[in-house]
Amino acid sequence: MSKRADPARLPSLARPIFALVIASVMVATLASFIITFNGPPPRDPPRPLSILASTLATGRSPDQRGPALVVRHETAPPVPQPGERPDPRVAHRLADLLDVPVARVRVYSGPGPQRFPFDHSRDFAGRPPPGITPIRPDWLGGRFTVALRRDGRWHVLRNAPYSVFTPWHVAVLLGMLAAILLLSIPAWMLARAISRPLGQLAAAADHARAGADLPPLPDSRSREVRRLSAAVRAMHARLAGHAEQRTVMLAAIAHDLGTPLSRLAFWIEQLPEAAHARASADLDEMRAMIGAALRFARDETVAPVRTRIDLGALLDSLVEDMAEAGEPVTLVASPRAIVRGDSVALRRVFTNLVANAIRYGEHATVGWTIDDDMVTVTVDDAGPGVDPAQVARLFDPFVRGDPSRNRATGGTGLGLAIVRAITEHHGGEATLANRPGGSGARASVTLPLSR
Repeated sequence: MSKRADPARLPSLARPIFALVIASVMVATLASFIITFNGPPPRDPPRPLSILASTLATGRSPDQRGPALVVRHETAPPVPQPGERPDPRVAHRLADLLDVPVARVRVYSGPGPQRFPFDHSRDFAGRPPPGITPIRPDWLGGRFTVALRRDGRWHVLRNAPYSVFTPWHVAVLLGMLAAILLLSIPAWMLARAISRPLGQLAAAADHARAGADLPPLPDSRSREVRRLSAAVRAMHARLAGHAEQRTVMLAAIAHDLGTPLSRLAFWIEQLPEAAHARASADLDEMRAMIGAALRFARDETVAPVRTRIDLGALLDSLVEDMAEAGEPVTLVASPRAIVRGDSVALRRVFTNLVANAIRYGEHATVGWTIDDDMVTVTVDDAGPGVDPAQVARLFDPFVRGDPSRNRATGGTGLGLAIVRAITEHHGGEATLANRPGGSGARASVTLPLSR
């Protein structure tokens, strides 16, 4: 037999989580460093008018800062770009620098910080005009178009238009997306490694009840999951122990009651005939109640024997036997359904449901439907139906549908409790509701099909 590892010596689940967080911070920092190191593309800086004049004269820009200035040759005078306006002051200054008439120079400036030559004391009384940001004289910034007519052609110089979304921004977004995808893979694997055993433990805890086999528990390498698995096993063992103790207690009570009941039966034989009949009926009722309580306790603690069962054949045999006994019950045949379980226990389930339908609704109709990998058996009656507020309580032990406490009409109050216990042991579910679109109640038992 293999030994289980001591949970205290196993690594904690916090380690991979902490490692993933550190790795995420390192990758994010590295991505930020790479982006910052490469830096954004330089914007077009303000240009000295002397550089613009030299570029117009030679066709090359000696200024290497920012995007290169390119001179284009056109036959027609340049047209200002949207947002640009004629700038005669800069045109006069450029004409002076180029030593040409101002009529051969065109200057259009647009939005942005405008820098052009001015004399603070003479032109603007020491203050720049509105919208002008003077940093250095004889500079022109923002968007502009400068042209010089020479040799019958116009030499046009325009700075590169500023783009909000540049290839550098695309590279930054792609880098961040790559970092996210790189981190999402281990994050998803870690999340699945954490959630998968927890989901298995939740399913096992949901099925942990007396008499039911505990599903396989995850054998994880993390300390917390191993401790949780051990706690679920211990909880299941405690439930089984409590149910076993209850069964032993009920069996002891039934055994101890057997002797006084036998003495009562002896004394009842000496009563007059009328009193003898009533006393014998009460005595039989007491014995039946004790037997029902013992069967209920055994059904909750004893695991059913699993065999393949033809559910249609079982229901057909049950309905035929009850019909021959004079009970008003009919069967609606449906496709074949094979389940795995204890045929004796399942027959008891449907016997109790049919008996309840006949007792409260005068007639029982049995049928079943198949949906994917589940089969649902329904037992309908033609009675007054059930109170929706009391449906949940009707499956509790010793709760009767007839509040009169008359056993002739209300039974022992254990029929539906036994139905629920056996159904849950078979991995199914038992429900009770009013029939849709008609009077009467409908009891449903849903069981998994055997493939």
